[in-house]
Amino acid sequence: MSELNLSPIDRGSDLRTDAAKLEQLWNTAQIIHLVDSRVSATDDALTFITAQGVTELLESFIEGERFFLGTSREDNQPYFAWRTTWINQPIDDGSGDFEKDKYQGFKTLREVGGNLDAEDLTLAMHSVGLANWHESHTHCSKCGAQTVSDLGGSVRVCPKDSTQHHPRTDPAVIVLVKDAADRILLGHQPIWPEKRFSTFAGFVETGESFEECVSREVFEEAGVYTSQVRYITSQPWPFPASIMIAFEAFADRPQDARPDGQEITEVRWLSRSEMKQAVGTGEILLPPGISVARRMIEAWYTRVDGYSRNDLQGEQSWRP
Repeated sequence: MSELNLSPIDRGSDLRTDAAKLEQLWNTAQIIHLVDSRVSATDDALTFITAQGVTELLESFIEGERFFLGTSREDNQPYFAWRTTWINQPIDDGSGDFEKDKYQGFKTLREVGGNLDAEDLTLAMHSVGLANWHESHTHCSKCGAQTVSDLGGSVRVCPKDSTQHHPRTDPAVIVLVKDAADRILLGHQPIWPEKRFSTFAGFVETGESFEECVSREVFEEAGVYTSQVRYITSQPWPFPASIMIAFEAFADRPQDARPDGQEITEVRWLSRSEMKQAVGTGEILLPPGISVARRMIEAWYTRVDGYSRNDLQGEQSWRP
């Protein structure tokens, strides 16, 4: 799963303090158009505009904010995101699918993320994460003054007291629980679509280590104590501002597994053969390919000869 950890984009933090250089890069950049946390995209790739294209779109869109995303490690191509909205918001006249028509040419990460290549996914995650943060952190937490974007969108600055505010990232653990028979434990949340099962996850609390959080969350949600906690990988998850830290852990008493009845209403131990059958018949839905939960499940499933990712290509479902 190492592909999740190597970014194809150099974020260029050394360039953020050079306003003249950022302006120069903007003029040659590939630019993601961002509206309401949606990225300009087709069904399987981001679409980009140029600085000239932005100028032309200013007839319909406000000036907005620019976010410097970095440069490609392959060819040094600079990338920006342009966060904006319409000067005059589209009006629903009742003649068709308003939501679809309004956002034609734009996709949410949930819609397109699983189909993007590594570079596009990195850019999209960064763009949406910044957009979500800028939208929700418009004022200084010290004095209440309105802040402004600075350093290529990597901070917001208070013009009154000069405080810098940095993007918020909330750490959460996500855990693949196994037993001695090499089965995995999945759970169902009541807010999810019917039949959707996934791994267990939760936010890290103040003063808590990742490993402690793993043990607490799994016990709270599924009723089993875990040991042999092992780090696997991490993944940005801008819904709205999380970083998922993925672990594998073992349950010594799998027979104790039971849902807490609130966050989790059903738990299931699954062997590979049971997983194959349940997915094939539509008995369970797995998380989508964009998620580290899905990748952990697939990595476990394919670790034994005779089991392929293709076995798990049933219907996928997000929470509504």
